[in-house]
Amino acid sequence: MKTIALALALLGITLASMADAAVKNVVLVHGAFADGSGWKPVATILEHDGYTVYVVQNPLTSFDADVAATRIVLDRSGPCVLVGHSWGGMIITEAGTHASVRSLVYVNAFQPDVGETAGGLQAKTPPATTAIGPVGGGFVAVKQEAFHQDFAADLPAPLAHFMSISQVPIAGASFGAKVTAAAWSQKPNYAVVTRDDRMINPELERFMSSRAKSETIELPGSHVSFLAHPKEIAALIEKAAKAAQ
Repeated sequence: MKTIALALALLGITLASMADAAVKNVVLVHGAFADGSGWKPVATILEHDGYTVYVVQNPLTSFDADVAATRIVLDRSGPCVLVGHSWGGMIITEAGTHASVRSLVYVNAFQPDVGETAGGLQAKTPPATTAIGPVGGGFVAVKQEAFHQDFAADLPAPLAHFMSISQVPIAGASFGAKVTAAAWSQKPNYAVVTRDDRMINPELERFMSSRAKSETIELPGSHVSFLAHPKEIAALIEKAAKAAQ
């Protein structure tokens, strides 16, 4: 009886330790032509559900600078789910090898393999948009008159307009930067595809997520599913966190 009691006590300690080890941190990484504030609806849900949320503010001045900004946050986040939207997928693929990262979630995102570039992936399976152009200093942005249709078609026009005038340009050279590590090949990963995405071809998103063996959900709508469908995006992030226990 003493042996059984000891075994049960040890089991209780083990289960408590597993509960303590549950992943309760989420790091959100934005994409090009945006900033971290777009994650607010998702972050609000996650915080309500007991998660600690970190939002990376990428400088968008180079691929290396964006990866460095993400790693700085990962250094202090503790065990986490690392989430990237669009260009952010390039970043989390490289930075996701960090020891803090337990799983990855790609939201309308690039999901490259080692040696691939965002520009090369786009060239193989072009998106519907042709509205990205230079704005000076080597940076590119989405033309304001096309922003609503191509970037955020399922959002109210006033919100899409403000996003267009407040968008953050990205260094054009970033699209030629090669990924040197593919975190999705080492860790559990999830993906979101939207059927009317005009910034990244949905067929490209499906190809990348299939190659990575991502657990994938498909939603209707545009490139900004994190704004149009925050409940579904938050639910997938929480699923990734719970599975990572």
